[in-house]
Amino acid sequence: MVEVRYSVPAISCDHCVNAITGEVGQVPGVSEVTVDLGAKMVTVRGKDLDDSALRAAIDVAGYDLAPNDFTPPILM
Repeated sequence: MVEVRYSVPAISCDHCVNAITGEVGQVPGVSEVTVDLGAKMVTVRGKDLDDSALRAAIDVAGYDLAPNDFTPPILM
């Protein structure tokens, strides 16, 4: 299991949470998506996660990642 995090500055409400979890949750390998509105952080857990696909899913949901956003994956 791997965990990756993305900083998404524009998230602020339940609609944001639903949009992001809906899109990111469809990416192959994803087992859990958590959105922390206070920290403006999206945490994804799963197996064989594709960083490009996760970033694209956040974009499709209508949100931009923070500039220079990179958090190395954490093995769990």
